[in-house]
Amino acid sequence: PVSLLALAAGAFGIGTTEFIIMGLLTQVSQDLGISIPTAGTLISGYAFGVAIGAPVLTLATRHWPRKWLLLGLMLIFIAGNIAAAMAPSYGWLMGARMLTSLTHGTFFGVGAVVATGLVAKDKQASAIALMFSGLTLATLLGVPAGTWIGQHFGWRMAFAAVAVIGVVALGILAAFVPSKLQQAAPVALRDELSILASTPLWLGLGMTVFGFGGVFALYTYVEPLLSQITQMGNTGVALSLLLFGAGSAVGNIAGGKLADRGVVRALWITLGALVAVLLAGRWAFGISAAVAMAYVTVLGVVAFATVAPMQMRVMQGVGSQGATLASSLNIAAFNLGNALGAWVGGSL
Repeated sequence: PVSLLALAAGAFGIGTTEFIIMGLLTQVSQDLGISIPTAGTLISGYAFGVAIGAPVLTLATRHWPRKWLLLGLMLIFIAGNIAAAMAPSYGWLMGARMLTSLTHGTFFGVGAVVATGLVAKDKQASAIALMFSGLTLATLLGVPAGTWIGQHFGWRMAFAAVAVIGVVALGILAAFVPSKLQQAAPVALRDELSILASTPLWLGLGMTVFGFGGVFALYTYVEPLLSQITQMGNTGVALSLLLFGAGSAVGNIAGGKLADRGVVRALWITLGALVAVLLAGRWAFGISAAVAMAYVTVLGVVAFATVAPMQMRVMQGVGSQGATLASSLNIAAFNLGNALGAWVGGSL
């Protein structure tokens, strides 16, 4: 359905704003008079904002019609990026990033539930993967484009451009997401919170945190690994990151197709492949530039092949009434894994 592409458009905007700061740290630090490590906390702050905001905002809006909730989240997203573009200080920019982060977990969490309701049961994982393709396209196209805008017109214009993406995504969502979506009957807050006693839920969230924690323990530092260990120049590093984005787009769709045939089986395959590839990283960067590029591409494939199976696993484990909260919690778990992985990788 075209409405799935509308969800992907929203995911593209949100994914771009999450990762765009990585290519703008030097400019932000110089303009606001802060150190690069301090500017780097804008990444961690966003991730923790997602982890906190996803379950809280999802519960607070659980009775809202889903289309209007998605549109409201995009309005907050636009406001947050406009505020970031106007930020006169580090504190203001952190506040704007935190405001924007509140939309992330709930949008992806609710969007995943909406996506599964738009297709047949045997296509639900692929529907989630299609929505998440907006996120992978953000790493492939949105972030490099935003970095280029920042380099030529200033980092504030990069955030302004993301706000424009939000306006376009808002229009697409308004036009193509159905107003009447199938939605579980409202339940009492106590009943919705009862899913927190579910062992399968916590096992699923644990897989997400530690699986993506492993990915970001390595990927956060892929630029210095390529430049210092592999001895690549700027062009080689940029091409490698582009290949990672391409690999993630392929892996995301492949993971969805695999999960359509069995979620548990897909998790065994994708997580097993991820462990093997992460272990291979010990040697991959020290052999040659060609090997390092191939490795980064494969890393993108196996890392994002886990996304749809992980998301389906937590949603299936709690039933339809708790699916939205479980879905949002899993998005929070992805971001907690990102933050945890970057911290662990940096401390080793």
